Amino acid sequence: MSHPLQGKHALVCGGSEGIGLATAQALAAMGADVTVLSRRASRLSEVAAALPCPAPGQRHGFVAADASDGEGLSAAVQALCAAQPVHILVNNTAGPPGGPAHAASPDDYVAVFGQHLVAGQRLVQAVLPGMKADGWGRIVNVISTSVKEPIANLGVSNTIRGAVASWAKTLASELGPFGITVNNVLPGYTRTQRLDQILTERAAATGQPADTIAKGMLATVPAGRFAEPAEIAAAIAFLASVPAGYVNGINLPVDGGRTRSL
Repeated sequence: MSHPLQGKHALVCGGSEGIGLATAQALAAMGADVTVLSRRASRLSEVAAALPCPAPGQRHGFVAADASDGEGLSAAVQALCAAQPVHILVNNTAGPPGGPAHAASPDDYVAVFGQHLVAGQRLVQAVLPGMKADGWGRIVNVISTSVKEPIANLGVSNTIRGAVASWAKTLASELGPFGITVNNVLPGYTRTQRLDQILTERAAATGQPADTIAKGMLATVPAGRFAEPAEIAAAIAFLASVPAGYVNGINLPVDGGRTRSL
């Protein structure tokens, strides 16, 4: 089949840049109708207009919403699903600021929990009726290799990413009988705005140049380079595909071999 996702509707969160944008492009190239979601309507309009449309009748759109505004997020996605049921949800939210776990305030943890796990729950509850009605669905959460090995100086992120992974594993068991899979992609060091943020924060914390820190990071990656967003998107697109229907409840590192645990 030349357009394997033709007739499927994908909602890609964080779709204005980085991994989210690359994922939207990959799914659109496979024939899916793609809706990109993030906070900036002007940028989303540009992204949606530029997505490929290789399949007949294919169409793309956008939803401007903020994960920190829970009720607004729910209302926006519910309205989207009422107009066109979502079959593929890519749950992708920008990582929280760095810093050691012991120095973070309780409010920091609460805020990030809301923006990641609670927002993800709102999204799942909005798309689930349509997936159940069609007997087919793919939920892919973009989280972090910290699920397997905590990353230094990302205390809040390590904690919340782990919670999201456990939530997703639970959902995989609950939703599997409905033909819905739930999987996590764990990106390694990837050339995105998030990587730039981490390099800047570590440089400020250590006094070392950012390029020195980058070389130190790459020394831990057997592939010897940073990933490109399209490489992460390729893994997400596979998990969203029809052939991946028997892959459910996994954490898939895409990290050039950096993660040393099984």
